[in-house]
Amino acid sequence: MNYQEALDWIYETQTFGIKLGLEGPTRLLREFLAFPSHRTKVIHVAGTNGKGSTCAMIDALGQGLALRSGLFTSPHLIDYRERVCVNGLEITEEKTAHLLTELRELVADWEHHPTFFELTLALGMRHFRDSDCDLIVLETGMGGRLDATTAIPADVCVLTPISLDHTKWLGSTLDEIAREKAAIAIKGKPILSSPQDPEAEKAIRQITNQTQAPLTFVKAPLLGYSLSLPGEHQRRNAALACEAIVAAGLHLSFDVVQHALQHIQWPGRFERITETLILDAAHNPHAAEALVKTWKTEFPDKKASIIFGSVEDKATDGVLSKLSEIAEAFHFVPVNSQRGLSPESHGVKIKSVVHSDLTSALEATVDHTTLVTGSLFLLGETKALLSKNKFRTTSQ
Repeated sequence: MNYQEALDWIYETQTFGIKLGLEGPTRLLREFLAFPSHRTKVIHVAGTNGKGSTCAMIDALGQGLALRSGLFTSPHLIDYRERVCVNGLEITEEKTAHLLTELRELVADWEHHPTFFELTLALGMRHFRDSDCDLIVLETGMGGRLDATTAIPADVCVLTPISLDHTKWLGSTLDEIAREKAAIAIKGKPILSSPQDPEAEKAIRQITNQTQAPLTFVKAPLLGYSLSLPGEHQRRNAALACEAIVAAGLHLSFDVVQHALQHIQWPGRFERITETLILDAAHNPHAAEALVKTWKTEFPDKKASIIFGSVEDKATDGVLSKLSEIAEAFHFVPVNSQRGLSPESHGVKIKSVVHSDLTSALEATVDHTTLVTGSLFLLGETKALLSKNKFRTTSQ
């Protein structure tokens, strides 16, 4: 397959849906020779908010230590290859086509076909092995206990802030969700956690006690360094990232930390496209609260014209309630996803306008300080539209 044919095939595998469980991905990684070598350090990150930023920080710190660092994240914003990077460089189109062709041949006659996410993980892990990575940073796709990434033995496990999300799959209470995510813990291997809600903290302590995984809560934010990512929550993510590197047996210096965190870029996290256009993926109330705090710090005297779109299985009412604190007006748009919610379904007490598409909303807010937020799929569509790139949404 050429690259376009390979992309068409991997996107078609979304019809197999989401399958939580480790038996399938373990077989796939084994038969595709995609497990990491014995000398590679693996840091596995789960949580609800801040996973991507924390992974990006760990990756940047690893590169600062002159390590070959592989970073696996999801979902992508514009380009599928964003999910698999080595030392900041996306996997090439040629390598993607080659590995996806191999994967298609490998699983062609399997009774239980691997999912889009499982295949993408296998692609990334094989690329990291081929690239002789010293460090691999894995972001969970969903949950933890049965997430495909948990099939890969980790040296350090990390938990970012946990809140209600993916309740269809992970449970309806914070206790249930925290237990799913804390179950990435491995006997005898360090697990680090951000400060958590008391209910989540209790669940984490119980799971890690049972697993016999040494648990540390990293409660203090990282101070004394310049961060390119704004917001107090990013200082907490940075502290967690530094502790993860140290727990992996690596040593950090002031200069390495400063350079890594000062130059880090992570799209869609209070990302300034222009002085008056900000993108942030606040898709649950906890993330929206952090976004509101950051907005008030960065724009203390300005309200936002908020372009918002969401998908199913999100606490949209809670998000909109938080965002109302900084909203001048809401501009509701459809999200280019099979799970997208109708923009007419959103209700707020502040002035609101429903648009038929994103272009209309961007045109209506061009003379305002504008915040595009909600679904990551909406952010990807925005970035693609502004950069005139093709955008192809996924459900995973």
